[in-house]
Order: sequence, then structure tokens, then C-alpha cells
Amino acid sequence: MDPVTAKARERAVFATVSSPHYAFLLASFVGVMLISNITGTKGVVLFDDWLHVSLGPIQMDGLVTDGAFYLFPLAYVLGDVISEVYGFRAMRRAILAGFAILLLASICFWLTIELPAAEFYDGQEAFRTVAGVVPQFLLAGLAGYLAGEFLNSFVLVKMKERAGERRLWARLIGSTVVGEFADTLVFCSIAASALGISTWGDFVNYTIVGFIWKTLVEIAIMPVTYLVVGWLKKAEPSYQEALQHARPPVTDVL
Repeated sequence: MDPVTAKARERAVFATVSSPHYAFLLASFVGVMLISNITGTKGVVLFDDWLHVSLGPIQMDGLVTDGAFYLFPLAYVLGDVISEVYGFRAMRRAILAGFAILLLASICFWLTIELPAAEFYDGQEAFRTVAGVVPQFLLAGLAGYLAGEFLNSFVLVKMKERAGERRLWARLIGSTVVGEFADTLVFCSIAASALGISTWGDFVNYTIVGFIWKTLVEIAIMPVTYLVVGWLKKAEPSYQEALQHARPPVTDVL
């Protein structure tokens, strides 16, 4: 390994956001969040024919989730990629852009529902069911999104600042655990009563199962995250330039 590159591995470096790769990742992140916000309105039960678990307050008869279960973890994968390659400031832009689009979409859905339906249009109630905005769910979703994504990015970048290019797997798992737990806990805490959750056992079940499921999905697709991060670091000229100019951190002599 080149000596300069070896030294760079001891320090966190990031690419600039003035490339088409960042723009594509930003658009993908916002798109995934918007689609998940819509598909997540459908309740789903998986494996109910054989999955039955009873562990204290956790009672499971099938995996209760929503229609975004297969897509939503991709938002955190994209967040990991952006944070790892471009840094916390770049991810903060993506989070705020996603927040603005989600809020705009909710306002537009609400306005469209409230507009008087034409006589020939018979899908008003169906549209209301799918796109209707429940204030408590909206608040829960936006609060969970902000808490989870910001913590996910913050933890990953802070771990990278300590380890440099080493131990990517550790910061991917660590940031996912913190971010997903915060997202799930905040959302469930706000939305529980609207979902009909009235006991402590049901709340624990809903929160823990959701957190474990989303975390396991992200860990399962970690090899894909590795491939994307590795390719992007090589494809971004500014990242390679930062590696070449990086210097190891100054350490105190005791």
C-alpha cells in the first residue's frame, strides 16, 4: 500500500457534494422516503402460519409490519452511504430535503382530499383511505425520521473520525442500531394511542419487534452497502484527492 494512502487510513476524509453521484443519491433518498410514507399506510402480517413467540411482554403471532418494510431500510442504507462518503453536512442536507418533501406531500394530500370531488369521480373515499393525513401519524413519522436519520449519520461520522477508513462494518452496524432504535421508539411513542396500543406489553412488542426487524434487514444487505461505498469512493475524484492529502492526527505525548 502507498505510504500516503496508509497514513490517510488513520484519518476521516470525505468527498465534496459537487458531483452527479451525490445528486443521484439525494434524489434516491428523498424518493425512498416519499414512497415508504405512502406504502407504509398498509398494515401487513407475515409468517402468521408458523411464527408464534411468547417471551415475557413480547407476544408474536406472525410479524406485524407495514407495506414499507421491504423498502424503508433502504433509506438508512442510502443515509449510511452519503454519510460515509460525503460527511454529516451533506447528509444533513438530504435529511432536511426529505423532511421538506414529506411535509409538502402531506399538505398536498390533505388539500387534494378537501377539494370538492367531481360528480363523475367515485374514488374519493378510496383516495382518502390511502392518502389521508392523520396528524398524529404525521407528527410521529416526521419526528421519528428526523431523530433516526440525524443520529444514524452523526454516529457513523463520529466513529469514522476516530477510526478513519478502517472498520466500516462497525460504524454501519453501530449507526444502524442507534438510528433505527431512535426512529422506532420516537414513532411508536407518539403513534401508539392512534394505533390502538393501550398496554405496556403491546407497546414493548410493537417497538422491539419493529426495531429488530428493520435492523436485521439492514445488516443482511450490508454487503451491498460495502460494494456501493467502495465503488463510490473510487469514483469520486474529490475523495481520492482527500485521501492523498490526508495526514494522521496529532497525538499528545504523555
